[in-house]
Order: sequence, then structure tokens, then C-alpha cells
Amino acid sequence: MRRLLAAVLFAGLSLIASAQKYGGGVIDKTVAVVGNEVIMISDIEQEVQMMRAQGMSSDRNLRCEILEQMMASKIFLMQARLDSLSVNQDMVEGELSQRFDQIRTQLGGDAEMEKYFGKPLYKLREEWKQALQDQSLTQQEQSQVASNINEVTPYDVKQWMDTVKTEDLPEVPVKYLLSQICIYPDREAANNAVKEKLLQIRERIINGEKFSTLARIYSEDPGSARKGGELGMASKSIFWPAFSDAAMSLRPGIISQIVETPDGFHIIEVLEKKGDMFNARHILIKPQYTSVDRAKAFEKLDSLRTEINAGAVTFPLAARFYSEDPSTRTNGGQMSDPSTGSTYFEIDQIKPQDYTAIRDLKEGEVSLPIESLDNEGRNGNLVYKIIRVDKIIPAHTATFNEDYTELLQQVEASKKMKAIDDFITEKIASTFIVIDPMFRECEFSRKEWAEKIRK
Repeated sequence: MRRLLAAVLFAGLSLIASAQKYGGGVIDKTVAVVGNEVIMISDIEQEVQMMRAQGMSSDRNLRCEILEQMMASKIFLMQARLDSLSVNQDMVEGELSQRFDQIRTQLGGDAEMEKYFGKPLYKLREEWKQALQDQSLTQQEQSQVASNINEVTPYDVKQWMDTVKTEDLPEVPVKYLLSQICIYPDREAANNAVKEKLLQIRERIINGEKFSTLARIYSEDPGSARKGGELGMASKSIFWPAFSDAAMSLRPGIISQIVETPDGFHIIEVLEKKGDMFNARHILIKPQYTSVDRAKAFEKLDSLRTEINAGAVTFPLAARFYSEDPSTRTNGGQMSDPSTGSTYFEIDQIKPQDYTAIRDLKEGEVSLPIESLDNEGRNGNLVYKIIRVDKIIPAHTATFNEDYTELLQQVEASKKMKAIDDFITEKIASTFIVIDPMFRECEFSRKEWAEKIRK
């Protein structure tokens, strides 16, 4: 007990006494003490720097929000250590690498990153790793607190519905259950045409024409084409593996062979390499399909639609036999959202081309053939399809019988949030907390924090 008290008293004294200069001559000092955890002004400023590096703006209110978030995190971190929780090292290493790669790419390289943060990379890595380890423990403790709620029952959902006004019940948007039959254009012929074109461009570069000039003329990557195909110094991890592998194997000035990625086909010239980062030019060309491909696919799809409407074949059976989309053909063409796995789509989850085709259809009706995109690559590949509207759930106010799952999730989420909120309130009251007067003007979301500002 004495040792703990001494630690708390020492931390409290450091709030007054700890002050030193850091990058740029700004005074660094402890601005908050939460139990035996301290928050330095440099911790807040580093977070601000990080947000600026990622393109976010900052102001005084942002610093107040960051401090409040940090103090709440310290409360969970202290409890996590008391509960002897262990760090998820795999998550920490993965997030650390991702953060490093994103920031160094954003800033243009290792040297620029060191200059921006005013610290060597090894120091940044140490600090960020510690922060991510603390974050891992914090998140685990939050999950543990949230999981301590009693299991939500139908009675809880019913009771919650009885306590809220009808206008406060969630609105469920219109949802669609959809199936599709897809036919792809002749990829082989289109791919061969692209390769032939790129080989000719590559030959022209080797014979003396400027890569940058030809990139501006021919490349279909709008972001880099206007810059002569140049991508800028970036970590290899942000590119498709085939692209990174090819670039990292090249010597500066050598033009690569044709490289295929989900975006299309490329030729690459590396300008500079530093460790696992590189700056390269590329020319991207995507396969183009002819009107013959379209007419052929539309004719086949229209014939299938006619047979389905006549009852000669069911839509699921036709999908199993004729659809070329491997992700939907095996289940009779039924579509699902790749990000959630749900088979029900809200309007903003449906591709614009698909929604245009089905927006005026009734349940059971099949669209005319359309051009659309699949879910491959960054932007999707061209595909021709017909879509059946299997079911439409109109927009409505949530009801117990029709939307129990959604209501259950909402009640469960609100109970978890209340458990976390109650935990923070309880710990603020029972934990030694001091906040520097420089944050007196902050409008904290919890009035309890304001009561902890040193007079």
C-alpha cells in the first residue's frame, strides 16, 4: 500500500515538476495523471502529428478530445494490468507494420518520416509498439467489461421497445434479396490484345522514347499518368504482390516485362529503391472488350431470361448451369455482400449499374441484360448479367416480429455501451486523477473530468 501511495504521490508531483524541451523547443510536461499512469503533452502532440500526416486537420478542441480519450484508455489499461491480461503480439506487429508503411508512404520515405517526427525510426517504432501494446490491453479490457452484461432476452428487447417512443425506434431501410447469372467477355483475347500493345510500348521505350511521355499518353491509371506514370516513394506492402515483386527485382533504368495484377497489365521502371521502399513509373492498360463480346453475351442472357419467364427452367438451375461467377453459381445465383456476408442488400450496398436495372422490378421479376462489375481487384472486372429480384422488404419502422435480430443487436450494443460508461464513471470516482490547468477550457463529454483539473 505504501509503495502504491508513493508511486501516486510521485506521479502527482511530476505533474507540477516534470517539464522539459522536446522537438522544436516546445516544453514537454505531464498534463494528466490517471492512477499510476501519466500522459505527457508530447503524447498528445504526437497523436496530432499522426493525424496531420494522414491528412486530418487539428485544432484546440481536437487536443481536448485526444486527452479525454487517452485518460479513458488509461483507466482500462490499469484494470487490464490488474487482471493480468496479455498483449496480442500478432495484432501489435501487424498494425505497427501497417502504420509504418502508410505514414512513410504518405511522407515520402524513411528520411522524411524521421524529419517530420523529429526522431529516428527505431525510436518511433519503440514508442508506437508500446502504444499499440497498451491499445491491445485496453481493447481487451473494454471487451471484457462489455461481455459482462447479462444475455439479452426477448423480454429485454420487448421491455426496451416499451420504454422508447415510436418515433425513436430505428428505421429499417428497404432491403433486397437478389440472384444473378453472369457471363464474362472473352478475357483471353482481350488480355492478348493488351499484352501486344504493351510490348509495342516497351519496345518504343527501349528504342529511346521517354517512359514518362508514353505513360501520359497510354496509361489508364489516372493518378499517376498525369505525372508521367510516377508513383512516388512508397512501401512495397501497399501494392499488389506481383507488382512489388517485379519492382523490387529491377535495377533502376531497366524496363520490366509485362506484369499482371487485378488492376490490369503493367510495365514498370524503377527510379529509386531504399530498403523495402521504391519509387517507380508504370504504364497500366486494362483489357478492353468489343461490341461483339457484348452482343454475344446479351443474346445468351436474353435467351435465358425468356426461358426463365416462360417457366422452362428455374432461375437457380439456370445459374448453376450457365453462370460464370464462381461465388454465386453454386448457390443458384444468390448474391451476398462480400464485406458482411449478408444476403440482404440496402440500396447503397448495390452497385449503381445493378440498382438501375432492378429498381422498377417487382418480386420474382428478372432484369434485362446489363453491363456491370464483379468484386475482383480495386474497381472490379467487366461482367454481363441478368438479375432476379427474389424479395423486397419495404422501408419501415422496426417491429418486434419482423426485425427482432436488428433490435436485439441494438439493445445488446446499448447495454454494452452502458456497461463501459458505468465502468469509466466508477473508476473516475475511485482513481487518483489530476489534469493540468492548461486544459481548463476543454469541454469534456464527461463533467467528472473537469472536476479533476488542478486548481
